[in-house]
Amino acid sequence: MSESDTKQGMIAQIAAAYASRPDVSADDIIALVGRLTQALDPEAEAAALLNETSPTPATAATAPAIPVEQAITQDKVYCLCCGKGFKMLKRHLGSEHGLTEAEYRAMFNLPEDMPLVAPSYSKRKADYAKQAGFGKYARQAPDRGAASRQKAD
Repeated sequence: MSESDTKQGMIAQIAAAYASRPDVSADDIIALVGRLTQALDPEAEAAALLNETSPTPATAATAPAIPVEQAITQDKVYCLCCGKGFKMLKRHLGSEHGLTEAEYRAMFNLPEDMPLVAPSYSKRKADYAKQAGFGKYARQAPDRGAASRQKAD
């Protein structure tokens, strides 16, 4: 194995570990690989300087993939980042876009009370919880004296 293969392997391992973090964007990974390449391979520094002189595309302002008014239907909630429909957005936002619910709302200037769960799914889960008795509790404590008296007999 040559020295350049070893360096490339180290860069790949570091970049893979860094990419596994949920708060890392593709641009961050590319910048890290560039810095590591420059630090470990001085010959690559000249190539990196040539790449820096080429213009990079400007980051556009975040525009929703679909109109905000159409983002919620009875059975689905549509992601404003990519336009895909889901029953619940939380997992999708975290895994696909690396966003929390608060960051997503801030990104598209959404109100805090805007649901990120489809209304029909929310109603179905609430109905099940009511049927199962969640949220109810005995208002009077059970009579523990009666149980202990029965054991004594």
